[in-house]
Amino acid sequence: MNKKQWAKQNLLKSAEMWICLLALLPVCAVAEMEFYSISGDSVIMYDAPSLKADKLFIASRFLPVEVVVDVDEWVKVRDSSGSLAWIEKKALSKQRYVVVIVPLASIHKAADANSELVFHAEQDIVMEWLDAEVTGWVKVRHADGQTGYVRVNQVWGS
Repeated sequence: MNKKQWAKQNLLKSAEMWICLLALLPVCAVAEMEFYSISGDSVIMYDAPSLKADKLFIASRFLPVEVVVDVDEWVKVRDSSGSLAWIEKKALSKQRYVVVIVPLASIHKAADANSELVFHAEQDIVMEWLDAEVTGWVKVRHADGQTGYVRVNQVWGS
């Protein structure tokens, strides 16, 4: 095989690999995400799964996170900004919360934009996730006890 034939064959193999990877994207996109929340008042987030790793930032209680990697006693998580960090698994709670990602989210009495408006929540407000029984909506509870429904595109963590 000459140099040209070898290059053409490798190019074809690369193209086939990319086609296969692109075909898998829809499958990956529908994979269920695992959301948890931070259980402690202030939890250190690291750049590697070790207490000796560099400390990146401190997360507050109830911050929703998505588990990306699970290794022994450590998990790599993503927050609503897309930042990745390692956290000790024992610092997570299965109690779910969502964070408002729009300037002002509208929380309604029912999962219907025409229903009574219960309250507004500003960006970065964290609310308890109660249920997602209606497609496109999440039932939430504010720290003051008010409950209602918010559109899924206004919060992160659902």
